[in-house]
Amino acid sequence: AIILVHWLLTVWGCMGHMLPSSYAWGNFSVLAVGIWAIVQRDSLDAIMMFLTGLLLTVLTDIIHISVFYPSPHNFLSDVMRFSIGMAIFSLLLKPLSCYLVYRMYRERGGE
Repeated sequence: AIILVHWLLTVWGCMGHMLPSSYAWGNFSVLAVGIWAIVQRDSLDAIMMFLTGLLLTVLTDIIHISVFYPSPHNFLSDVMRFSIGMAIFSLLLKPLSCYLVYRMYRERGGE
């Protein structure tokens, strides 16, 4: 469910073409690692890489949104407002996702 929610929010966040392609590449790459972590249930490395990737995308999302957010003088279309709103919503959900992934890591035997 974590991967599906973040995939959908990332797709919606990319709709407005306000954020650079590095936003999409970074988030989709981490989600691909998350799929690997789901497929290989016995791998601690996969879940740890997914957790690390999520933590890194929190930082990169903050940078992307703050640098590429339009100035207040620019007119924002509905699509752009929706897009940036979904990117911000994805960013706000990532700490919860990190906590849930960390619990999965502990369940798999991580310390």
